[in-house]
Amino acid sequence: MAEYGFKKWIITFTVITASLLELIDTTIVNVALPQIQGNLGATLEDVAWLSTGYAVANVIVLPMSGWLGSRFGRKNYFLTSIIVFTIASFLCGNATTLEELILFRILQGIAGGGLISTAQSILIETWPREDIGIATALFGLGAVVGPTVGPTIGGYILDISSWPWIFYVNIPVGILAAYCTITYIKATPKDGKGLPVDWWGIALLAIAVGSLQTVLEKGESEDWFATPYIIALSVASAIGLLLFIWREMSTDHPIVNFKIMRHRSFSIGMVTSFILGFGLYGSVFVFPVFCQNLLGFSALQTGELLFPGGICTIMMMPFIGIFLKKGIPAQFMATIGMFLFFVFCNMLSKSTLSSGTNDFFLPLVIRGIGMALLFVPLTTLAIQDLKGAEIGQGSGLNNMMRQLGGSFGIAALTTLIHTRQGFHRSTLLANVNEYNPAFTDRMNAFIHNFMSKGYSMLDAKVMAIKAIDGTVTKQSLLLTYSDAYWLVGLVLLCSIPLLYLQKFKKNVDIPVDVH
Repeated sequence: MAEYGFKKWIITFTVITASLLELIDTTIVNVALPQIQGNLGATLEDVAWLSTGYAVANVIVLPMSGWLGSRFGRKNYFLTSIIVFTIASFLCGNATTLEELILFRILQGIAGGGLISTAQSILIETWPREDIGIATALFGLGAVVGPTVGPTIGGYILDISSWPWIFYVNIPVGILAAYCTITYIKATPKDGKGLPVDWWGIALLAIAVGSLQTVLEKGESEDWFATPYIIALSVASAIGLLLFIWREMSTDHPIVNFKIMRHRSFSIGMVTSFILGFGLYGSVFVFPVFCQNLLGFSALQTGELLFPGGICTIMMMPFIGIFLKKGIPAQFMATIGMFLFFVFCNMLSKSTLSSGTNDFFLPLVIRGIGMALLFVPLTTLAIQDLKGAEIGQGSGLNNMMRQLGGSFGIAALTTLIHTRQGFHRSTLLANVNEYNPAFTDRMNAFIHNFMSKGYSMLDAKVMAIKAIDGTVTKQSLLLTYSDAYWLVGLVLLCSIPLLYLQKFKKNVDIPVDVH
């Protein structure tokens, strides 16, 4: 039953606050990994499991969240997720070994997976159906702004304190969200109480999705299929997925209802959600790496650069909800959003080694506007035909696809950067020879410059060769990041036709779907 007035807004504040806990924690830890590594005496490969373990646990729980909310009651499951997440945050801050910290991060990921989709269902019940578009837009801010501001918040915390505080800051927020949940959110019936539990489905889901997420997270750093455990996980993922689909289609009480795939808009929406995750998380991954590794920006400077785009998204989101309420087709807005995202990528692909902070303001603002035009409309198109219990199931699956799209995007872009850097370096080195006038002019200029500073001819030549090598390395990286931007932009641009395979509807009852 819909709520009005103060209660409607306090419930909205509660679910957004709880969801932001999980969304910010997806990325906030990344900036603290070097400090954690030094403090706990771990290798970089080992400490990376703090992010991998969280992501794997999160993506396993996401498709089950609708079933869990139905079985235990939506309010109970949501409150439990908040409490467990808050306790896990405290335990993470108090961890004394890397093994403890990874274990508690996995616990955080399990609880976080229950926060997002359950919050969506609560919001649907809270807002009047005619205003769901506005509520969705407000809730959608977390999905775009959360992962973006996570590294910046982490940078600020590390500037004034130590790494445990990136976890401790969750505690007061979690306590507030738990109190508001107990006080204001209505309990829902336990629809699945007494029904058998599909334990085989849960096990196969954990194997299939967990293995796939681990492969995407660790594949590039482990040289993909050159590593035995990556091969084993890939096989486990493929076989587990096939068995999981068979199991869920044949049992009377599945944890994931694949029958909702009969809705064409939802089936296509799964693909567009995957692509949105690719663009959202892929661009957030490439830009900081580009700025810090090539241009020499600090993590804090890079995070601050992303803020203007986030502000644009915040300002645009309410208008998107109003436009949908007025009947403007979601396809049109999503088309503009994908085109603007392509423009953003095109502009960044033209960056140079002398690019400064002012050069990134306009592209990132365009990205912020584009993301606002993508998030809620794509959600609307994906879940517009679902009703009743299908909404919770659809939200979980859609969230999982967005998360997997982001993981796939990061893995693909990391591999692209690795391979294309070698290609561009080889191409550039082909021009480094004594028969190339441009090379000899640059080489002689370096030699004369070093000799003018008092170095001998021999030392000056050695230093000039190193300077040329450094220039080649920087130029090859610049060309590589340009390729990465083009890939992200083209993937979104080429996805526009998919939007028009979905139904055109006016005044759609918009479910909430964010991650």
